[in-house]
Amino acid sequence: MSGIDKGLAGKARRVLVVQLLVTLIVAAVFFAFAYEGKGAEESLWKALSAGYGGLSSVVLALISIGGFKRANASALSDPKLSMMILYIGAVVRFAAVIVLLGVGLGLLKLDAMAVFVGFALAQASYLMSVHDRKAAGSSD
Repeated sequence: MSGIDKGLAGKARRVLVVQLLVTLIVAAVFFAFAYEGKGAEESLWKALSAGYGGLSSVVLALISIGGFKRANASALSDPKLSMMILYIGAVVRFAAVIVLLGVGLGLLKLDAMAVFVGFALAQASYLMSVHDRKAAGSSD
């Protein structure tokens, strides 16, 4: 594994950990606030819904990371292939969003507000983690 691959793996691991922590916090908040007004069953359902939304964002991050690794591996030998991998990855992520949210909302009938809040906050943490690393000029 080259130094670049190790650096990418370390950054990816940190981003995923942040997303998972945000997902757990959002699910706990939904559980706590839903428990105040309703019973344990509904609060658990809202927490699971928020967790599903956050984990959907984690799945998208994993798809991105896999695409970045493949694109990075072919960047020097075939830049066109590397760009194609990135474009295909964007399409796959777009389709995955539709499928994951469709399954959660349509098939599983999860709480829509909790799913979207969990998804949005986990996605925002992903974007902030990536942006913070670029802004800090991190070389790891």
